[in-house]
Formats: sequence, structure tokens, C-alpha cells
Amino acid sequence: MSDALRIRSGEFGRVALLDMDRSQVRHAHPHCHVLLKVDGGDTAFLVGDKVCPLTDETAVLVNAWTPHAFVHDPSKPRTLILALYIEPAWLAEFRANWAASGDIRFFENAVGSITPTIRKYTMELASSMVHAPTALSDHEEMLSGLMVAVIEQFTEWRSVGEGLREAARLNSVDWRIRKAVKLIRNDPGDVDNIDRIAEAAGMSRANFFRVFEASLGVTPRVFLNVIRLEQAVHCAVHSDTSFGELSDRLGFSSQGHFTRFFRDHAGVAPSQFRSTARLGEAPGFSHFETLG
Repeated sequence: MSDALRIRSGEFGRVALLDMDRSQVRHAHPHCHVLLKVDGGDTAFLVGDKVCPLTDETAVLVNAWTPHAFVHDPSKPRTLILALYIEPAWLAEFRANWAASGDIRFFENAVGSITPTIRKYTMELASSMVHAPTALSDHEEMLSGLMVAVIEQFTEWRSVGEGLREAARLNSVDWRIRKAVKLIRNDPGDVDNIDRIAEAAGMSRANFFRVFEASLGVTPRVFLNVIRLEQAVHCAVHSDTSFGELSDRLGFSSQGHFTRFFRDHAGVAPSQFRSTARLGEAPGFSHFETLG
């Protein structure tokens, strides 16, 4: 079973140190998402329709709202992964045009070769999260250095922004899709049928699905699941809401269904996610004493 060894959250988004041996379903995030191998076997992610290897020499780069999945080979060892879910607004504090990290075209390629600097920051951050779990300011400083190195390596960061703003003007979202998005965001638990959202938007089912995906890059169902997961993650970290209540609020038929959904999308069960994110403690990590 996959484990979350450490989870940190803040204005930067969140960072998770995940010990993975279980595949995940196809899902997406509203973040700039970077995956870096720390230890264990080489593995891969499916990003869009491309298989992207995650190794000591490569990183997997997932643009916001891009569907992806962890692909685990049961015959291979588990993999320790540093997973970064970074808020574009936080990156914009480094350079204003890095707000474009929330765009579906920010990373041109979904896999790329890491530099020694990226490797150094990856190992230092993972090691500090394990050995100094309360050194939060140190973690954010290391994360800052890591993300600067990632963006400089994998994007045309000096010119990014203007082209994306022009693309945004040319591909403005249909007002009916904006209405549907608002309905989903406001109460994802009330969305028991996507067809009902299409009807509320005043569109046929086929046209709604086509225009929605063309506008946002994901299907309505994937978008709904993203909103459900992000609300579940926020409540797991920042509230004492029971998972039974949260399951009902987000529209799941049972708490067991919610737990499976959370585990399939986040890699671990919600109870473990909450305890790890809050306490910074995870049993059984002595075999990583060599980190750093």
C-alpha cells in the first residue's frame, strides 16, 4: 500500500513525500505539478496519452488541469516520490509572468532531464522533511530554490506569459461554460448528474461536453473530481470535519466510496493524509536514514 511519509501545505500549495507502490486513476490538479524521484525503483506516469519515465535523471512535468495517472508495475520496487503541487500565485511572487504556471501550456514537454541543482534541492528537501519535520521555513526556502531551478530548466520562462495571454483572449470561455463551472465549484456535492449541469447551462449534452473540454482542457467529470479532491484535501488539513460528513457534503453515496476516491486520486487514504499533514510524523521511515 502507498504511504504519505510527509505532507507540507501553505501559500505555495503543497508538497508530499510519497512512498508509492499502487497505481492511481486518471486525474488532474489545478496546480503546476512536478514529480521527482527520491529513491527506489524507476517508474512512470501517463500524462495525457504519453508514458513519461520518472528516474534519477528525469522529472515528470504536469501542467495544470492535464489528466495524468501513476502507472506502477507490481513486479518492480516501490518508488519514493517528491510530488509538488504549486500555486501559480506563489510562483508569481518570484516573477510576475510565472503566474502562467497555471496554464495548460506552461511546460512544453511532460518529461525532461534534471540538472545537478534540481537533484540537489530534491534530495535536500526530502531529507529535511524526514529528519527535521518542523523546519517549515527551511522547507519553503528549499522549495523556492527547487522551483526556480525547475522553471529555468523546463520552460522558456523569459518569454512565457505574453503568448499565453494572447491565447487566452483568442480562446475566451463561453459564458455558459463559466456558469457550469460556477455551479460545480459552489456545490460539487449537488452534482449528481452531469447532464443536469448541461441543462442548467442551456446546452445539449453533446455540445456541452465538446465545448467544456475545448474551453478547459478536461471533461466535466474530470473537472468535478478535481474540485471534489481539492475541497477534500483542504478540509482534511484545515478542519476537523469528519470524513463521514465530508463524504456527504461532496456527494458520495457512502464514506467507503469517498475513501476509495481519495486514495485513488491522492495516493493514500484521507485519514493518513490528515494525520501526516498535521503532525508531520509517519511511522516506519527508518529505512530512509541515508537520505541527503
